[in-house]
Amino acid sequence: MRVLIRGLGELCITAGLVLLLFVTYGLWGTGRYTRAQQDELGKDLQASWSSKVTRERVALGAGMALIRIPRFGKKYRFVVVEGVTQKHLRKGPGHYPGSAMPGEVGNFVVSGHRTTYSAPFNRIGELRKGDRILIDTREKQFVYRVTGSRGVEPTAVEVTAPVPMRPKAKPDEPLITLTTCHPKYSAAERLIVFGELAETVPRAGSAVR
Repeated sequence: MRVLIRGLGELCITAGLVLLLFVTYGLWGTGRYTRAQQDELGKDLQASWSSKVTRERVALGAGMALIRIPRFGKKYRFVVVEGVTQKHLRKGPGHYPGSAMPGEVGNFVVSGHRTTYSAPFNRIGELRKGDRILIDTREKQFVYRVTGSRGVEPTAVEVTAPVPMRPKAKPDEPLITLTTCHPKYSAAERLIVFGELAETVPRAGSAVR
């Protein structure tokens, strides 16, 4: 009996260590990967913006804009990549191909991880009506204002429509939609934050900051 109890105890300790290593990698290891990818994306985006050649299309997996959210502090900034597959979202928040580009009439849709891979959208549940979402592009900064949020089923693709929740409606204004998993550490639902364009100003400086 003592041997059995000792064996079960050792098994529990081993299982606990494996779980700890798994959680550590999930939070720290994936975050380290994303930070390295963001550094490279930032350099590439800066080079692209500094170039005299304007890209007509952004390749999947490449940086296409910079997102900043003042409520989350001055250090909050991520390069938005083109694409929303797992491979793309491991690099940072991703733009839904086919949805509007920044500042365009329609719905600029961006998805991001909430708990792993640097968790770019970890705190979007804290956003309130009127909060700013800043999107920097080559020459302009688009200032969106949050208009609301809601939880939806993972299958609610209508949130990505040109007019969110109204897939048959024709858009007549520039909108933004942020999507992430909900609740944290679960994919049972999606948390959606909606916004509308409030202002367009020249982008300050020529470097990704």
